[in-house]
Amino acid sequence: MASHNLKIHEKCTVAPPSAPQTSLPLVFFDLIWIRIHPVERIFFYSLPVTHSSPSIFFTQVVPKLKTSLSHTLQHFPPLAGNVTWPNGSSHPVVQYNPGDAVSVVLAESEADFDHALDNAPKEASESRCLVPHLESSDSHASIMALQITLFPNRGFALGISTHHAILDGKSSTLFIKAWASLCKTNDDDSVSSPSLAPELEPFFDRTVIKNPSGLGVDESLEYAQRLTKRFPGENSDKSCLKLLPFRPRLEDHVRGTFELTGADLERLKNRVLSKWDSVDIIEAESNSNSTVFSKPTRLSTFVLTCAYTVVCIAKAMHGVEKEKNKFGWGFTVDCRARMEPPIPENYFGNCLMGSLADVKPSAFIEKEGFVIIAKSIHNKIKEISDNGVFHKGDETGRKYAVLAQEKAEMLGTSGSNRFGVYQFDFGWGKPSKVEITSVDRALTIGLADHRNAKGGVEIGIVLKKPVMELFGTLFRGGLSDE
Repeated sequence: MASHNLKIHEKCTVAPPSAPQTSLPLVFFDLIWIRIHPVERIFFYSLPVTHSSPSIFFTQVVPKLKTSLSHTLQHFPPLAGNVTWPNGSSHPVVQYNPGDAVSVVLAESEADFDHALDNAPKEASESRCLVPHLESSDSHASIMALQITLFPNRGFALGISTHHAILDGKSSTLFIKAWASLCKTNDDDSVSSPSLAPELEPFFDRTVIKNPSGLGVDESLEYAQRLTKRFPGENSDKSCLKLLPFRPRLEDHVRGTFELTGADLERLKNRVLSKWDSVDIIEAESNSNSTVFSKPTRLSTFVLTCAYTVVCIAKAMHGVEKEKNKFGWGFTVDCRARMEPPIPENYFGNCLMGSLADVKPSAFIEKEGFVIIAKSIHNKIKEISDNGVFHKGDETGRKYAVLAQEKAEMLGTSGSNRFGVYQFDFGWGKPSKVEITSVDRALTIGLADHRNAKGGVEIGIVLKKPVMELFGTLFRGGLSDE
């Protein structure tokens, strides 16, 4: 799906019909991400031939998408604005001014749509031309960009790029869900501001976020500045808003999607629980005071999926490159329901706390690595649930630094199987495939619910070709092992 197969029809903008000027402060949850790469997703939709011929698609389908996008932005005006750093302010803000708009690229691809939908590993670069570039400079940054790409007579791809400092996965998928809802249900274009279902209305009030001691705005900005030092030559000024160049890993890399069904997860759960008491967590030396929890009766899909996948990745990387024998895995926890008091599920922004699996870097490639990592993740989440989201929160940065000193390969996670992305119907049916394209910017696994199997999960990853081959063998083989 090389870029030369792509024809750009139009570059345009879409604005809300009539939203007032809006300024939204950024809180410590947001500012950690201020210069991190955008989150990029692609939703692939199959269309009947009656809607997917170029003449019909660009004259009927696209106008409906653009009109409903404008109506949705009326409820989400910050998405049409920019991140700016006002003179004299101690931190940046989101500023929407009337006239601000979202960039939309309209394109047409000559590539094979069925190939794009296939889960089998393919060149990592193939998806890149379907994702829009998110503009940023020293003084401001766009918050969202969109690209709509037609595959003639087959379907279309909706690519979305969002600024992580303004919205987390829960907020970005809330927006897509709201847009899909208005596109599917509002047939009267004369209505300038159709209403959304209450659960789809974003909640913007930042006063519900209480700064914990030791984890304020200044600490978040200091973290962002430390991150900048990893990119020599980039502007390291505290108020610079240009996104750092986390280059996609494309050369010699392939992108694949792997699945776990409900039955697979049940087998994995039974394997972990059967060995819970006989396999000890090999703890990191810096973590001698962790809480020990008793054997649970259940394990979440998140725990099982992440533990199984990252261990398979670590063992595949070690199998291909023996010198790679130290690993770390970081993940984020949604804090909305865990705050005191809890904040609304439709809170718009970031409400995530980072955490780490507290294990020795060599634990991932141990024979019982899956059980060790699953126990570690479960215990960490239980500790957060019991003690609050800010419990030992100031230790995460220090632990990352220790892993960096040990030159451990750091793995991460993006997305969630709870976002329900396969339910987003714009009026032409549910997605045929959803991909978190930005997992190619770091060693990250992308999670989504399963498109067909209820209770299942999909995992998107980008790895070097020989590592992906071994990963596939380990991943599939481990599901049949008893």
